[in-house]
Amino acid sequence: MLTVDSIAGCLTGIAALVVVIIATLGAQRVPAVVVAAPVAALLILLGLTDLSAAAAEVTTMAPTTGFLAAMLVVADVCAREGVFTWVGTVLAGWSRSSPRRLLRIVFVAAAVTTAILSLDTTIVLLTPVAVATARHIGARVTPIAFSSAHLANTASTLLPVSNLTNLLAFSATGLGFLGFTGVMLAPWVAAIVVEYLIFRWYFADELRASAPVETDAEPQPDAHRPTLLLVALALLLVAFVIAEPFGVPLAAVAGVGAVLFTLPALFRSPVATLRNTITAVNIPFLGFVATLGVVILPVRDGPLGDWIGGLIPSSSTLLGILLVAVLAAVLSNLVNNLPATLLLIPLVAHDPGLVLAMLLGVNIGPNLAYFGSLANLLWREIMHRDVAAPTSREYLRLGAITVPATLGVAVVALWGSLQLT
Repeated sequence: MLTVDSIAGCLTGIAALVVVIIATLGAQRVPAVVVAAPVAALLILLGLTDLSAAAAEVTTMAPTTGFLAAMLVVADVCAREGVFTWVGTVLAGWSRSSPRRLLRIVFVAAAVTTAILSLDTTIVLLTPVAVATARHIGARVTPIAFSSAHLANTASTLLPVSNLTNLLAFSATGLGFLGFTGVMLAPWVAAIVVEYLIFRWYFADELRASAPVETDAEPQPDAHRPTLLLVALALLLVAFVIAEPFGVPLAAVAGVGAVLFTLPALFRSPVATLRNTITAVNIPFLGFVATLGVVILPVRDGPLGDWIGGLIPSSSTLLGILLVAVLAAVLSNLVNNLPATLLLIPLVAHDPGLVLAMLLGVNIGPNLAYFGSLANLLWREIMHRDVAAPTSREYLRLGAITVPATLGVAVVALWGSLQLT
């Protein structure tokens, strides 16, 4: 039976989600925190969420936002020191002017970049390089650009550091860094392989055809391999693995790594480096992430959260994993994957297998529609700058084929991994 409190709770939850949608869609024009922070404060003032609960939510998310800030700095240093310029040279050389070979190489590059440096790095830094390489060799841009967008989501399931959603849910899995990676390796490989096969089929005509080489396209620079920086990235990844079993927070390791990565440039030009570092940290986005947890509290703790909780299975059977993954994918495309993750974590925390299934849904599911993740919206903005961005219908048409297939094989692979471990 509906009561005044339950109706108010549902309306509050729906209003909060609408605010999140508005903030996310307008994030490229107005910082999302400008919308989210006042709403979070209003929810507290109206008593719709408790101040102590809000403070606890922000405190809980602090290590995650700290880690994100540090990795944004690391990615920025890699970009400024020519890592992605070198990647562009490698893409052009290894492709041998073959669109099919370029697609395969971009899949590998996007998967590795996403896994180690996160999906945002793939979107912001690898996408322009891949598009420029396609133009340079006379390949069609569309399949190459789409591969960067899709792999940013699909390949973000491997490491705890690959996606903000993974960081938010990492502690709920009860796994260590290597344990998480070991369980998610099979789903990661299975989803990428199936996605690649679908791309080869879906874009068969475009991969056979050649586009006119654009005379105004920037030539690929003859970049030297940044060996020292590549070794530093490998050492940072090793540090994550070694430090975590000793109880050293990932945020602390990432923070030390960010400082060490920045030091050479800081000695060369202190003022410019400090300015670049502050810009890279992206404080408005970190503020949005922190306040998003507060905005979603009325949904999670209200009747809407209770209803969604009633859909969650009790254990990680194959059917249970599939149900959670599909639910997470649907919610991601309705309200964006960050709110969906914050909403679902407490509801699936009773079973680590369900937490991992939820991550498959919120990471792979956004390939269905632009609104599924912030990375998708960022990719659309980048594509608008470089070439004509695909329409929502085009994005949905490809996603309707790839998401069910990749999510399905990833779920089966995850279930198999859980049986072995």
